[in-house]
Amino acid sequence: MSKIICSAAIRGAHKIVDMAEAKFEEAIKKYGPEQEVGFPNTAYFLPVIYSMLGAKVKNLGDMKEIFQECRTLLPEQVSSNVWLPYLAPALDAGMATFFAEEMFEAIRYLETPDFYTKTEDPLENNIWLGAADDVIFRKRGVEFVDGTAPGFAAIMGTPDDSAVASRIALELQEKNLYIFMHDQSNGKNMAERLVENKVQVGWNTRLVPFGKSYTSAVFAIGFACRVAMAFGGIKPGDYKGNLIYNKDRTFAFVMAFGPVSDEWYANAAGAINWGFPTISDYDIPEVLPTGICTYEHVVSRVPHEEIVQKAIEVRGLKVNITKIDIPMSFGPAFEGERIRKDDLFMECGGGRTSAVEVLVSKDMSEVEDGKVTIEGPDIKDIEQGKNLPIAILVEVAGRGMQSDFEPILERQFHHLMNYIQGIMHMGQRNIMWIRIGKAAVEKGFSLTHLGKVLHGKLHQEFGAIVDKIQVKIYTELDKVEEVQELARKVYAERDERLGSMTDETEEIFYSCTLCQSFAPSHVCVITPERIGMCGAYNWLDGKASFQINPTGPNQPIEKGECLDEKLGIFKGINDFVEQTSRGAVPELALYSLMNSPMTACGCFEAIAAMLPQCNGIMVVNRDFSGMTPSGMKFTTLAGMAGGGAQTPGFIGVSKHFMTSPKLFVAEGGLKRMVWLPKMMKEEIKDKLMERCKAIGMPEFYDMIATEENGTTEEEILAFMKKVGHPALEMESVV
Repeated sequence: MSKIICSAAIRGAHKIVDMAEAKFEEAIKKYGPEQEVGFPNTAYFLPVIYSMLGAKVKNLGDMKEIFQECRTLLPEQVSSNVWLPYLAPALDAGMATFFAEEMFEAIRYLETPDFYTKTEDPLENNIWLGAADDVIFRKRGVEFVDGTAPGFAAIMGTPDDSAVASRIALELQEKNLYIFMHDQSNGKNMAERLVENKVQVGWNTRLVPFGKSYTSAVFAIGFACRVAMAFGGIKPGDYKGNLIYNKDRTFAFVMAFGPVSDEWYANAAGAINWGFPTISDYDIPEVLPTGICTYEHVVSRVPHEEIVQKAIEVRGLKVNITKIDIPMSFGPAFEGERIRKDDLFMECGGGRTSAVEVLVSKDMSEVEDGKVTIEGPDIKDIEQGKNLPIAILVEVAGRGMQSDFEPILERQFHHLMNYIQGIMHMGQRNIMWIRIGKAAVEKGFSLTHLGKVLHGKLHQEFGAIVDKIQVKIYTELDKVEEVQELARKVYAERDERLGSMTDETEEIFYSCTLCQSFAPSHVCVITPERIGMCGAYNWLDGKASFQINPTGPNQPIEKGECLDEKLGIFKGINDFVEQTSRGAVPELALYSLMNSPMTACGCFEAIAAMLPQCNGIMVVNRDFSGMTPSGMKFTTLAGMAGGGAQTPGFIGVSKHFMTSPKLFVAEGGLKRMVWLPKMMKEEIKDKLMERCKAIGMPEFYDMIATEENGTTEEEILAFMKKVGHPALEMESVV
């Protein structure tokens, strides 16, 4: 811990104890040792002393032993030429500070009964409320337990600019925190600046002006101690239990504005005992290593526009967004809503325009929580029927965030956007599709509302790992293409993480039921060699998702007994799928197109279909809008393969699965492939050529037809005979 800070804290503690003890000696002479003392209307005596020492200070005479304890705790003043380990002595000095301040304030109540209002709200001629009585405490303290109020900010001093003070107070209120205000900077204090700006202060607005001097900071610590005793079951005198309870449960911190005095340093050192760090706008030494506090102990030189977010980050507070501020109704009831053609205002993606959605993790300093920006036209800027390209880039930061968690959060976009009444979302990654209904536009829907939903709900659902979220939405084609290029790199890195894992090396696979709102009987089974058909989840993603949310849509499945190795039928998977599909799918073959194929929802990247005349399989991707050799376009095929039904001869697949060794194993594998759209063949060219070499046929890549070779079965059959396609000699599967 910084020698400068510790030296100042210890000096400050000596000053405070000396001042309080002098006040005590005066009071003893004036009132006598039997004079009753305490905070009005409270059963907790002097709560910091009571909670830490178990001592009941009922009268002035009881204070004598507490001052002796203060002197025991106080370390020697720090020498300028000797280096010592200062953390423990500074913490002891901080504890002595609070004991002394609490007794000082009790004597103030005795000597000046009207110094504090002793009310819930300020009076016309006095804004200083003093310690919370038991009525206020019972009313407010429970909020620190049920999550209504996650913690408090203990403000020391104030920014010079009253507008800045008001903005900071509002930002803290928006985080559901209580704001306890103490002392002054340059003759002004926070509470007075707020009143000047006609901001209502008091317990009802959570802007609590405890006191005009630094000694009133002990009221904030006392409040925290009372919460631990009253609602946490911590016994008086169990100082360790009280400190740990508050560190883990009360997300409080000190926010200091302006020059920091020795007395402020002493109070800050005291707060660290409870795990409450200090964040300052002033140029003071920092204490960055973790130890007592969850993260850093003292962080300084923080700009006013960043100080609230920095305090929340350092304290480890998880923001809980309770209300999504959008003009439409919002909730799971709308997840299955369809936007029909007659109800449609406009579309993004889905083959109509370029579209992409991607989530990436960033450093804390690179993300401004709650920021939603749009570059390009918004809904209000276009006419009905005019479609827009779209890129949704979500950047997150968090102390517990890992790159492995990115696809799990990203996949939530699907159902979160579908929760918005009048909005329909399909697909994912760079095949996503959004339909916006007329009714939503009439209510004032803006693309910014997508950002607000993603920000709020990701905080709600993943608050344990995410601290900050910002959303960037682009509707200009050049910017959309930039994000698409970024996304392609991100997707490729994710797909490469599996390394050498195979289906045989793992006994646990993972389910995905995110899309059951659209297809109630659909259960996707993700294996190391078979990525989810949407292309968004691989086996590692499923594992990470289960770690984050053990009751979520990605559940582990024990393979169990292998019933058919070639088809990929396992007893454990059958049992799970039958139960999770509510009996609709009694058997599932992982590696077959023709026998008990996997169900699909509608979010697949591509569709595979059998071509009987060719004795082979064609695959068409979502972006291809032309005719296929099956006699159907993608949209028609989607009706055959989607909806959660098992349809032999049709199956949804991901692009990544196209180069998996487990591709259509039951039908003969890659050699069964006879047709791909040119755009898809080019997209997966490198990996596909590697796979062709792996099966001993490097020339096979050129044997796969595209639309340039034909779009009917007859044309493809002729091409196959020309190139000598191996499917012609394979066993018939029809």
